[in-house]
Amino acid sequence: MATESDGEEDTTGKLSGSQNLAVDDDSREMAKKAAWSVSSCKPGNGVPSLRDDNLETYWQSDGAQPHLVNIQFQKKVKLHLLVLYVDYKLDESYTPSKISIRAGDGFHNMKEIKTVELVKPVGWVHISLSGTDPRDTFIHTFMLQIAVLSNHLNGRDTHIRQIKIYGPRPNPVPNQPFHFTSKEFITYSTIRRF
Repeated sequence: MATESDGEEDTTGKLSGSQNLAVDDDSREMAKKAAWSVSSCKPGNGVPSLRDDNLETYWQSDGAQPHLVNIQFQKKVKLHLLVLYVDYKLDESYTPSKISIRAGDGFHNMKEIKTVELVKPVGWVHISLSGTDPRDTFIHTFMLQIAVLSNHLNGRDTHIRQIKIYGPRPNPVPNQPFHFTSKEFITYSTIRRF
């Protein structure tokens, strides 16, 4: 998971990254169900570089900030976690330092749900999409937009090496009104007939 930076400065709410991609078993990757687009890219460094599971490749923007990654779904989906792989040691001034996460039905009604500051991140940065209310465990949206507002060292273009989006797994028991999460409850959630 993302960790707080241990630097001398105040780093409350700032993320630095983790080398391990650790996600709960009750989550599933949702990005394959989406149409991806970016605001700009250098030739050969577009959307396929974000989704190829190769940490050596990256999306590189080519234009004015903010740099945008748009992720559109055909139907409303539940999302609860956004995970980015960024590497300050390799990318330096190309590394994002401030990111805005927006959600909505389309480009016409995007609302910012979270702003995140990154402090020299190296590795996977986990960003929870749930709100400040503990009852809000996910967002329900047609579209997610990641806006890179600024880079380290005032860099112009940005590098993001991988993006993954996770949502909750569907209820494993069909036609069951309750969503049991433990194996013990799932075991006894149906009635057997003899």
